[in-house]
This record gives sequence, C-alpha cells and structure tokens, in this order.
Amino acid sequence: MTNLGFGLIGTGFMGRTHAIALQSVATVFSGIRAPRLVSVADLDRDAASRAAHDLRFERGTGDWTQLLEDPAVNVIDICAPNYLHYPMSLAALKAGKHVYCEKPLALGVDEAAELASFARDSGLVHAIGLNYTTNPLIQEARDIVASGEIGDPVGFTGRYFEDYMASREVPFTWRCDRSLAGSGALADLGSHLINMLHFLLGRPRRLNGDCRTLIPARHDPATGAQRAVENEDIARAMLELETGVPATIEISRVATGYKCGLKFEVFGTRGSIAFDQERMNELRLYDAGQKPARAGYKTILAGPAHPDYGGFCPAPGHGLGINDLKVIEVRNLLRAIERGEPFQPDFDEGLRVQQVMAAIEQSSAERAWVELD
Repeated sequence: MTNLGFGLIGTGFMGRTHAIALQSVATVFSGIRAPRLVSVADLDRDAASRAAHDLRFERGTGDWTQLLEDPAVNVIDICAPNYLHYPMSLAALKAGKHVYCEKPLALGVDEAAELASFARDSGLVHAIGLNYTTNPLIQEARDIVASGEIGDPVGFTGRYFEDYMASREVPFTWRCDRSLAGSGALADLGSHLINMLHFLLGRPRRLNGDCRTLIPARHDPATGAQRAVENEDIARAMLELETGVPATIEISRVATGYKCGLKFEVFGTRGSIAFDQERMNELRLYDAGQKPARAGYKTILAGPAHPDYGGFCPAPGHGLGINDLKVIEVRNLLRAIERGEPFQPDFDEGLRVQQVMAAIEQSSAERAWVELD
C-alpha cells in the first residue's frame, strides 16, 4: 500500500497540532508508513501557500473542495470551525475519502446522525478527534476499572474547567455564535469529558442538566458594539448510566485559573482512581484494603510499562505532552485505514456525545430529567 495522502483543512492551533502529528508518527512508531502531506486548505491562496510552507505540505489552496478532487489525497483532515464539520465531512465521504474530523461532529443531533449513518454505510474510516483517551494512563485507568481492581464502580465525578473566556474583556468570537459553534462550553470542552465518561464507564440513560451564560454580552470587534453571547459558559449535569451508576459532570469556559482542567474520579467498592489533565503523566490509585495508618492514594507515573509511552521515551516519569496524544491518535488512524479496521472513537461516538450535549441543553430548558434513546 502506498503512503496515505492527507489533505488538511484549517491551519490554526488544531491544524498545526495535526500537522506535527502527521510528521512525527512514523518516527515515533515503528512499522508505520509516513503519511504524505499533500495539500492544505486555508482562507485564501496566499494564506494557504504560507501554511503549506510552514507545515511542510506539498501545496496549498484557498478552496477546500479541491482536496476532494485530488487523487493524491486519501484522507480529509478537518480542523475548521464547528459549523463546517458537517458539510466538509459529508462531502469528503461522498468523494470516497476517509475522514479525520475534530470534535464536535456537528452543530446538532440531526446533522450528527446523518453523518454517522452515511459514514457507517460508506465502508470508509471515519475518525473524530477526541484525543484525551489516547493517553497511556487513561488506557491504564480503563483497564483498572474493567478488571475489577477497584471493585464495582459506584460513582463518577468529572469536570472540564478552562478560563479562556473568564474575563469580560475577551471579545465576542465565533465560539459565542450558535450558528457557527453550536453549544458553547459543552461543544468545546464537554465533548471531551462526555467521551471520557463513555470510555471509562459507558453511556448515560437519563440526566438532569443546567446551562448558564454568565457573561451575557461581549464586545464585537467587527461592529464595535456589544453583542449577545448565544450559548452557555457553564454546563452541569447529574447522570444515571445504563449500568445504574450515578455520575456528575461540570464544564466551564469561565473557570478563572484553569488552563486545561479536565479531571475525573471513579469510585469503586474496593478503591478509586483520579486523574487531572494538568498533571497528565500521573494517575492516582486508592486501595481500600490499606492499613488505616497508611491509607492514601498512590501516584502512578507514566512510563514505558504503559503501551505507547515507550515509543516516545525509554524512561518513566519524563512525561508526554498534548501533541504526543495526537501522534498516538494519528497512528491509530493510519492502522485502521491500512488494516481495514474500524477506528475508535468514530462518528457513531461523535453522535453519542452530541446526543448527551443536546439532552443537557434540553433538560436545562425544560427544568426536568431527560431520557436518552
């Protein structure tokens, strides 16, 4: 099989992260064919040409649809704003291209359901960028839960806090516009936390949610006037999982002091685990069978004993970074395509996450519990 050709759409923070991963993956992991960085699409031809040079793509274009017609492009890699995920993914699938799309999958459940159904029937690989679960320590956490090491799960609590919109001086951006972003903190941050809950313990069957917009208007640089914020700054929910296990989640983009505050705890009948993304190379494990005088959490440091870590570093405790998680994600994508296997998380998981986000917003509006199909 020839090296897979990638066409990247979007060259902001996330597009650059994808480019770094595409260039690094074959160096980190043996037996992986280096992908071919064929073409990158940006807002206009000049910006695309600069991006192609900076990100080491063969060429650039100001028209993303040209990637669909390029026979050298096998994978459409979508790092554009949220409102473009649905039309770009659907067009790529119809063009017979594998799709690697950042979260959220779409602006709403109907779009996400259409994409998931089309992708499922296409025979193509469809991947959604929910990369936090690729962390070797999160894989270890899942194994700890699944093996029964901490007993039967009895509870989950998780939160994802950031402060990028905590100041009232932060201007209105596309992330505050529902037609461009969909939901606010839920789509940007909550999608990761919901996927983490699914990955560790499974899906919810009902929930009670609350959404709040704490800063109702922001300065719009385009008009010079105040503009109403159209989506939530904070979202919270109590959930009951399909297994009956209770869970709570909280998401905020106005949590002053937090930069990447994705945290969770899983409580079991014989112990518990705890994780904090700001300390992403540490997993805390509690064993309920300890002597009372010595009871406490122990800290597990990431190391080569955890699969995938060793490709980056032969020594424990030295740590991985966020870009490394994208390298692992890209490795998983390349393997899935070359082996003809499904990728996880796929568009079906993107739909499941979208359904939970929509249910939280519905519950908040109706002030009632909502059942999930």
